[in-house]
Amino acid sequence: MPPAPAALPVPPLPGDKVDLLARLTDGLDAPGLWWLSGYAAGLAARPGARPAAAEPQAGARLTIVFGSQTGNARRVAEQLARQAGTEGLAVRLLRADAYPLPELKDERLLYVVISTQGEGEPPDDARGFVAHLLGKRAPKLPQLQYAVLGLGDSSYPLFNATGREIDERLAELGAHRLFARGEADVDVEAVATPWLAQALEQARGTLAAAPSATVTSSTSTVLLSSTTTSATVTPLRAVAPASPWSREKPFAAEVLANQRLTGRGSRKDVRHLEIALEGSGLTYQPGDALGLWPRNPPALVSAVLAELSLDANADVDGVLLRTWLAERRELTKLSRPFLARHAERGGHAALARALEPDHAPALATLLGTNQLIDLLQAYPARWSAADLVAALRPLAPRLYSMASSQSVVGAEAHLTVDHVQWEAPGGRRWGAASHQLASSDEGALLPVFIEANERFRLPRDGARDVVMIGPGTGVAPFRGFVQERAAIGAAGRNWLLFGAPHARHDFLYQLEWQQALKSGQLHRLDLAFSRDQADKVYVQHRLREHGRALFDWLEGGAHLYVCGATAMGRDVEAALLDVVATHGGRDEDAARDYLARLQQQGRYARDVY
Repeated sequence: MPPAPAALPVPPLPGDKVDLLARLTDGLDAPGLWWLSGYAAGLAARPGARPAAAEPQAGARLTIVFGSQTGNARRVAEQLARQAGTEGLAVRLLRADAYPLPELKDERLLYVVISTQGEGEPPDDARGFVAHLLGKRAPKLPQLQYAVLGLGDSSYPLFNATGREIDERLAELGAHRLFARGEADVDVEAVATPWLAQALEQARGTLAAAPSATVTSSTSTVLLSSTTTSATVTPLRAVAPASPWSREKPFAAEVLANQRLTGRGSRKDVRHLEIALEGSGLTYQPGDALGLWPRNPPALVSAVLAELSLDANADVDGVLLRTWLAERRELTKLSRPFLARHAERGGHAALARALEPDHAPALATLLGTNQLIDLLQAYPARWSAADLVAALRPLAPRLYSMASSQSVVGAEAHLTVDHVQWEAPGGRRWGAASHQLASSDEGALLPVFIEANERFRLPRDGARDVVMIGPGTGVAPFRGFVQERAAIGAAGRNWLLFGAPHARHDFLYQLEWQQALKSGQLHRLDLAFSRDQADKVYVQHRLREHGRALFDWLEGGAHLYVCGATAMGRDVEAALLDVVATHGGRDEDAARDYLARLQQQGRYARDVY
């Protein structure tokens, strides 16, 4: 997809048009409203369309920029935009890759809501924005007033690194920080709610004081990021009734099938699950994810209770302790704040040292390889039931890429799940969600919701070629891509690069891919089985090996997709840079610019985790 342009200002509507708009939008959820705004923007941009009302000057408006990897930052930014618009403030909401960077020097009021992923990296849709801001070309910003809300996960050492970088860099450039940076953990609302209240209060005062600000509810402007351009206006389809189910109110979906994909000789237990959405009204597109509210493994809950000698039936704020630990608190992921409290409570100097800035590698290992029970066994400390519940992080939903297209499977969602499990000195360990899914028999009910991923969409032009790089379970969304492209009769070619340890045991969906090749639904398949020969071979090696063909596809307009682990994403990007430099005759900086342009054009999308 091309980058999202700023949508057009919305002038006051006559009463009859308000009624018509209400009927058109009745039942639309937030993604549907975003889509409709983009559709309208595309219509307005056609030749002959009447010009829209003038956009408020920078000094009289609030600009909200968001960068989101899993959707949390987007949701918070949308909430802020809605609240500001309701109060009559002129506000525009832009995804970071849609923000027109030359306008930064003219901004007067800017709020940035941004997440951090992996090892302190910005989300994919904000990489260009962050690079520009941190680079030498960033303008001085003495006229700018701003605030930053960072979203992260304190189970990673570089918690909220991107939000901190942006906040400090804006100050370096001369901008005035309106109030302190917010740093939200996986319990986003605990920090986001008071931050939003302060952001609105400051915006009211700042815009009211602006000389050109004469904004009332009748002239409020909500400028939404859009994926529609004047060249690609999609025909308006019948609006489906909105589903009553959401992240906050998940649907109880039945498991229809749970099959092991890996062979008996594999060290991995990868499952294919088919889940019924019949009667939910839930719909998704290829590239979207299924969200699951997990339960912690019962054996893990019992182990924690035994280690701390706590009563499972203890009452904490009207809820049994066993329920808190099974359904409401994280047990499989440690966080830095909990480590700090536990070290203090138990008087563990060695644990406290791991939290010091110069011990970041040790902290990363500690957080990445231990669960709560491991910490309790290695560093004993006494906890009461109430104190433990207060100190642990809330249990967060897990997201799994859809491995299906609704054009083919109807009211179902298919998943490809790696069952995370290993043996630790203190016993067997599991990942909360993957163990729940892998252990679910047919007929079991799972609390699920749909998480849209607007950054990871097939090209609207079916004649475009697509290159899909998905080792391991990263192949999941590309199963849905190929199904969808076949169902709609897309004329473009499909090239899949897949990798796994062994061809015999780990070739996920082998028969499906071979049949797709035979039927013409898949035009090229390149494989990398890392441990089937003396030298390890990964998908990045195949990219370099077939670099000439890959570059030709890209030059011909192909869209490029990468899905899988963060470390793999970095290795693949390094290989892509080599391919562009070698076969495009570019130096390193020019190769980076080439990939950046692909991303800005919506032709290079990553879903890394």
